[in-house]
Amino acid sequence: MSGTAPRDTLTPIGDTDGRTVYYDEDRGTYHTWCDDRAYEPVSTALLMTVSSVLGVEPDDLEALSECIDPDALNALFVHWRGDEPRIGDGSVSFTFSECAVTVYADGEVVIDPARQRSRPADD
Repeated sequence: MSGTAPRDTLTPIGDTDGRTVYYDEDRGTYHTWCDDRAYEPVSTALLMTVSSVLGVEPDDLEALSECIDPDALNALFVHWRGDEPRIGDGSVSFTFSECAVTVYADGEVVIDPARQRSRPADD
């Protein structure tokens, strides 16, 4: 795993694409960390984790490019592939498939599906 280890307050709830997904009961958020030893663009890790959290197939999600430029996102976090050293800390936040998503420089991806839960039911 890249960066920091999961906090004690996070409960592992499953794996997606070889990556453990954790749940923070206090905040209602899901967390995962990208593996810096394997080639995987952050856009792929994000897509797979959100689909797992929402319980849908990746093809059933909206196009990531509707929310953020996947190539630009991958370029910001290229250090996960081991091609470049990480310089500085920071994060990028946006909404994807009605979830608030934050990607941190240390490899942590946080998904808050609260918007998904608060969506009005279909009549």
